Amino acid sequence: MPRYGQLVIGPAGSGKSTYCREIQEHCATIGRTVHVVNLDPAAEEFKYEVSLDVRELISLEDAMEEMNLGPNGALLYCMEYLEESLDEWLQEELKDFPDDDYLLFDCPGQIELYSHVPVFRSFVDSLRMWDFNLCAVYLLDANFVNDASKFISGCMQAMSAMVMLEVPHVNILTKMDTVHNKKHVKEFLEFDARMLASELHAGMSERTVRLNEAVAGLIDDFSMVSFIPLNITKEKSIEAVLAQIDYAIQFGEDAEPKARDVLGGDEDADELPDWVERGGECDL
Repeated sequence: MPRYGQLVIGPAGSGKSTYCREIQEHCATIGRTVHVVNLDPAAEEFKYEVSLDVRELISLEDAMEEMNLGPNGALLYCMEYLEESLDEWLQEELKDFPDDDYLLFDCPGQIELYSHVPVFRSFVDSLRMWDFNLCAVYLLDANFVNDASKFISGCMQAMSAMVMLEVPHVNILTKMDTVHNKKHVKEFLEFDARMLASELHAGMSERTVRLNEAVAGLIDDFSMVSFIPLNITKEKSIEAVLAQIDYAIQFGEDAEPKARDVLGGDEDADELPDWVERGGECDL
């Protein structure tokens, strides 16, 4: 019987710990048991109930002291140490969880861990061998995408993680409850990367314009990146995100999937999640 999990990744400050707390609390209200595994050796306090903590294996402070490393070097050392200990430590710890439980892996915020350092690829491969159905959940702060250049940068980061990890992937714009101009964010939910890149051309050299066009073409042509907004103050928004992820990993596959279930709604159009466009407006 497969087990299910989310690999919660994204830049520092994108809301990973808050996301884990909200998903854990939401699932508790619907009768689903969710365990959160902390994979950040630098974590100091938690917003959620921790079921397993990588600091039981190694902590950032210990690595800095014993190896005489700075914070970034110590973090990479900790992650490599975890990679070497997957079979001896993580697999043994995960055996204590029932097969039908759902795990969230709260990961560090250094994006190089998901772009070119192979630690999390090894982590994903191991979990697959242990019969986990995984989805990578890439979080990006909605306040970060306030202009085209930042949004395209966020898309490239997400795409890099998708290529590295090669698992079902859901990209989420977090902190929608803190965004003042929500209509502006809507532009980035149904975006044309080439059109966004054209906004950057003023005052740029011809070579830079061609580079922008090439990057935008990469995003558009492969159609790999799209985002779902998440407003943690609205249950419908949390339901929509969780339904999308559950669909990606086929959680509860014994139940016949429906298109509206993926959107988190029912037969009544008024019950569609807030991020779905209705009547020419998009209530985010």
